[in-house]
Amino acid sequence: MILRHMGSYTLLPVPLLAGAVPSGGLGRANDSSLLGFILLGFSDHPHLEAVLFVFDLFFYLLTLVGNFTIIIISYLDPSLHTPIYFFLSNLSFLDLCITTSLAPQTLVNLRRSEKIITYGGCLVQLYISLALGSTECILLAVMALDQYVAVCRPLYYVVIMNSRLYQKLVSISWLSGLANSLIHATPALQLPVCGNHRLDHFICEVPALFKLACVDTTINELVLFVVSTLFLLIPAALILLSYVFITQAVLRIKSVEVRHKAFRTCFSHLAVVIIFYGTIIYMYLQPSNSYDQDQGKCIFLFYTMVIPTLNPIIYTLRNKDVKGALKRLLSGKLCSLGT
Repeated sequence: MILRHMGSYTLLPVPLLAGAVPSGGLGRANDSSLLGFILLGFSDHPHLEAVLFVFDLFFYLLTLVGNFTIIIISYLDPSLHTPIYFFLSNLSFLDLCITTSLAPQTLVNLRRSEKIITYGGCLVQLYISLALGSTECILLAVMALDQYVAVCRPLYYVVIMNSRLYQKLVSISWLSGLANSLIHATPALQLPVCGNHRLDHFICEVPALFKLACVDTTINELVLFVVSTLFLLIPAALILLSYVFITQAVLRIKSVEVRHKAFRTCFSHLAVVIIFYGTIIYMYLQPSNSYDQDQGKCIFLFYTMVIPTLNPIIYTLRNKDVKGALKRLLSGKLCSLGT
């Protein structure tokens, strides 16, 4: 086995399985074997890996606690059986799935010298992370629609946002995310890499896979840009447009107290939208020749670890309904209500 050196850090390439060949695509080498990848991550900064391990573990645990709490209280408290908390529960579930699909692999690799992921592991990780991230893009737009109806059409809210409609909207979000995952991941995994299996990332991620290819990826990058535009810029534009109408409606409210309450409610969702879309747009909608890989890794860590932790905090920090439900849960009253 040949050792490859990166500065003072030694990397071991993934050994080829029986029947595999050292060149070809990201796909199957033959019908019975698959090539794996070496995840370079932050291998050239070994002292940074210990800090990142503590960082990732801390935020992963916070994500589990915060999002599980929202899901539990939204299910148990009858007063939270409304469309917005149904959407919020789905958002929390998405955040849990996104983080859990990536964090364990990242934590393990940060503590071992051979940072290897099998082809099957890369395949599953790529499809799941893309599907969940795309679903969240559409779900946030759906939540903005709910806010718009609640503020601008309050008398018709119950009629418009009925259970059948909001369940359909969530289903569309999930199916759209799955479709986007298939569009992005399948072509990326079929690119030939000509024996280079060192992935300059800590997870399997589309831009990093493009950099492995030994063929022209212009068309792939164009497809990535176009589809990312559909899933990022269009929902983000619709969200901003809805908040223009919401702001106009709120400013017409004569009661200062009601106006402030409406602004606080909308601010929490808008803050999540700005943080989420700003991060994703930076990762996927900038030219590949200006993409800084190390900076991209840090941004991706923020997206997968910090944002899922912020969502429960932002949505519950000034939310009296959620805080009241949480107090009832801790006092044991909520369990009796749920039964």
